Amino acid sequence: MLNANIFNDLSEKLHQAVNNSPAKDVEKNVRALLAQGFSKLDLVTREEFDVQAQVLARAREQLTALEVRITELEGRNK
Repeated sequence: MLNANIFNDLSEKLHQAVNNSPAKDVEKNVRALLAQGFSKLDLVTREEFDVQAQVLARAREQLTALEVRITELEGRNK
């Protein structure tokens, strides 16, 4: 626990130092540049990705069920 407190305190002090220095402007500029670069890429948010993964999983389940049903129907016709 002591080590965690030391790291938390150090992190907070560094954060305060950056906020009170010209480095904050550099950070803002870097963030703006990164945001601009990412906006040009065809990226999706994690939420959008998770939703699409769920949709795909449901589609796979339905496809598997349909394949089983087709196999059963084909078996009846023979």
